[in-house]
Amino acid sequence: MRWRKFNGDPIEQPIIDAVETAIKRETGNGHRLKVCIGTDSQVKGKETEFATVIVFLREGQGGFMFIHNEKTRQAFTIKERMLTEVARSIEIAYELCHLFTRYDVDMEVHADINTNPHFKSNDALKEAMGYILGMGFAFKAKPEAFASSSCANKVVN
Repeated sequence: MRWRKFNGDPIEQPIIDAVETAIKRETGNGHRLKVCIGTDSQVKGKETEFATVIVFLREGQGGFMFIHNEKTRQAFTIKERMLTEVARSIEIAYELCHLFTRYDVDMEVHADINTNPHFKSNDALKEAMGYILGMGFAFKAKPEAFASSSCANKVVN
């Protein structure tokens, strides 16, 4: 998996090492951190691009994020695509959660799923919430799910 910073610089080390380095640096600088992980996707013709972000929030001091983009030609229904977004977020959250526990960093998984039943993405809300909460992670959906609906949305091409 290739990750990058928001400015486009590639992250050369494994993501687990990059996240631990970031946590040590930020907490060493006296920042209280919270991490939000989210994924968004966009369909363009026959391709679907997914963008997964790890957003580091410094309490009262802004934040930064790591980004992973991936394209596929697999066709999805809207519900399948929403649940695939959630699965991608959970995959990285699960890989990193022991770091967040070790360094006492709060973490949330954000789903780009609308809580309003009038939106098509709402069909996946119950399954997504059950999946995330069942893994033991804190869950946010739109409009509170800024990691997926704002941050990932900005970096999905």
